[in-house]
Amino acid sequence: MTYAQVVVSMPIADRAVSCRFYQEAFGLEPIGEPAQDGIPEPLQFAVNDGLRLMLVPADGFRWVLGPREVAPRTHAESVLGLTGATPAEVDAMVARAGAAGAEVVTAPSAQPWGYTGMFADPDGHLWEVTAVGPEERGR
Repeated sequence: MTYAQVVVSMPIADRAVSCRFYQEAFGLEPIGEPAQDGIPEPLQFAVNDGLRLMLVPADGFRWVLGPREVAPRTHAESVLGLTGATPAEVDAMVARAGAAGAEVVTAPSAQPWGYTGMFADPDGHLWEVTAVGPEERGR
């Protein structure tokens, strides 16, 4: 089976804060028609041709999940990954996210699987940025 698009949905506390963070940290622009607050509803970003990121206010996320509880801000249930081409690119992405308001969880450094750093967005969602190549694995 082939999927034309994958959508990752995550709960958020504040649409304006999250919209600004993803614009500043990743250079993404929201897609869709703006709502009264000037931010598209639903708040979505096209990450690439096959991936969309949808950020849903926690109350709306609760409605979608039905009887299941939304994880608290400090309890991430997954780690979202980004790939950098080089360690310098990983450093730059983590620094840009930090400047946009992310909490840097793990400063970029060499690990057995590559050069990696991790940060949490304003709602506590974890993002790991990794450069994996022969030179990074050998560090």
